[in-house]
Amino acid sequence: MFHYIFFLLYLNTVGEISSKIGINYGRLGDNLPSANRSIELLKAMNAGRVKLYDADPEILKLLSGTNLQVSIMVPNNEISTIASDQTKADEWVRNNVLPYYPETMIRYLLIGNEVLSYNSSDQDRQMWYDLVPAMSKIKSSLKSQNITNIKVGTPLAMDALQSTFPPSKATFRADISDTVMAPMLRFLNRTKSFFFIDVYPFFPWSSNPGNISLDFALFRGNSTMEYTDPGTGLVYTNLLDQMLDSLIFAMTKLGYPNIRLLITETGWPSSGDIEQPGANIHNAATYNRNLIHRMVAKPPLGTPARPGVVIPTFIFSLFDENQKTGPGTERHWGLLHADGTPIYDVDLTGKRPLEDYEPLPEEQNNRPYKGAVWCVVAKGVSVNDEELGSAVNNACIAGNASGTCDALSPGKECYEPVSLTWHASYAFSSYWAKFRSQGATCHFNGLAEQTSLDPSHGSCKFPSVIF
Repeated sequence: MFHYIFFLLYLNTVGEISSKIGINYGRLGDNLPSANRSIELLKAMNAGRVKLYDADPEILKLLSGTNLQVSIMVPNNEISTIASDQTKADEWVRNNVLPYYPETMIRYLLIGNEVLSYNSSDQDRQMWYDLVPAMSKIKSSLKSQNITNIKVGTPLAMDALQSTFPPSKATFRADISDTVMAPMLRFLNRTKSFFFIDVYPFFPWSSNPGNISLDFALFRGNSTMEYTDPGTGLVYTNLLDQMLDSLIFAMTKLGYPNIRLLITETGWPSSGDIEQPGANIHNAATYNRNLIHRMVAKPPLGTPARPGVVIPTFIFSLFDENQKTGPGTERHWGLLHADGTPIYDVDLTGKRPLEDYEPLPEEQNNRPYKGAVWCVVAKGVSVNDEELGSAVNNACIAGNASGTCDALSPGKECYEPVSLTWHASYAFSSYWAKFRSQGATCHFNGLAEQTSLDPSHGSCKFPSVIF
C-alpha cells in the first residue's frame, strides 16, 4: 500500500490527477440559460472540469479551447448495441469524440449512468452484463485512434454495495459481485482508469437523522463525533470518508485494492419537500464549501484508508433543474438559479477562508417533520395555464377507480368555489394521498407544492398525508 500511495503522490506532482473541482452540467429544465452562457458561467466560477450527461455537439464545440476538462457519456439505451458490435463503438467514437478532440479536453468517457441501480426488468439486467463489454469496445476504439488520455468507466451509485458500515465490512451486492463488478474492476485496473462513484452523504443522513449526526455529514465533526472502525482501527471524522472507504474495502475483497476513486456526483440540496429534513441553503452551502476545502487541500487529505491521495470530484449540479421528477430535493441541487445567479456563495478554488463568507440563512427543517401535509397548486402558477387543467384531468382520470375527484362533482362538498385553482388543489392532494405509497409525488410537472397549512374549507376536507 505504501508503494502505491507513493506512486500516486508522484503522479499528482506531475499533474496527471488534478484537484480542481468539477461541476455536473445537467439540463433538465425549461428555463435554463443557453449553452454558451452556461459555459461562460462555468469559466467565471473557476471550475476545473465539467461533466455532461451526453455528448452534445453544441456544448462540446463551445468547450473547445477552454481549460475545462470534459466528461461525456454514452446514454444507457446505447450500451447494449455498443457492447455487441465493435463497429457501433467505432461509430460512436467517430461521431462524438473525434470532431472535438483534442481541442476540447475530453478526459472521461462514461458508459451509462448508474446502470446497476436499475433492476426492474430482464432488459435492465442485461444492460448490467453489457457494461464491461461496452467499456472494452469503446476503449478499443479510442486506442485505434491513438487516444490514450481518455479514461473509460461508468458512474455507479452507492447501492452497488450490499453493506457499507462499518467500512471494513463492506461488500458489493451478491447479484453483481462476481458477474459484473469483478470483470469491471479487472478492466479499470488494466486500463488504469477510475472507479467512478456518485456519493451523497445527504441520503443516509436524511433517512436516519436520529442516529447519524448532521455535523458528521456536513464535515463539522469534532472529537466527540469520531467513529473508529473496529475492524481496522481507522478513525472517521465525516460521513463521506466512511462511504468512500467502504468502496475501497469492497474492491479489496475482490482483489483490487489500488483502483483510484473519482467522485462523479456529490452535493447537498438547498430545498425540498416538507418531509425531507435538512434540505436547506445553510446545509447545502456548508457541505459544498467544506467539501471543496477538503478536495483541493495541499497536500491532499485522501481518506483514512488512503491518506494523501487526490480524489477528483464533481459537484452536482450547476443549476436547479425544474423538470426533474421525483421528490422536491431533485429539483434543488444547483449552485446557481436558472437565471445564473448564485443560490449561495461558493469558491470552487477553495482559496477563500470559510470565515470570510457572509452569514448563511438560519438552518431550517433539520429534524423530520411530524404532522399532516397537503399537496396544492404552487405559488405563481397561472389559473389560465392549460397545463393546470390538463393535470387536473389526468389526476382525476388516473384515480377514477379510487374516487379521487368524487368530491368535486356538482353538488358535492368540494365543488364550490368553482375555480380551477381550488379544484386542482383538491385533485392534487387527493391523488397524492391515495397513491403516495405507490410512488406518487407532489410535483405534477412543477404545478404543485407541499404545504403544512390545511387548505380545507367548510364541509370540504382535503385528504392529507401524515408523517
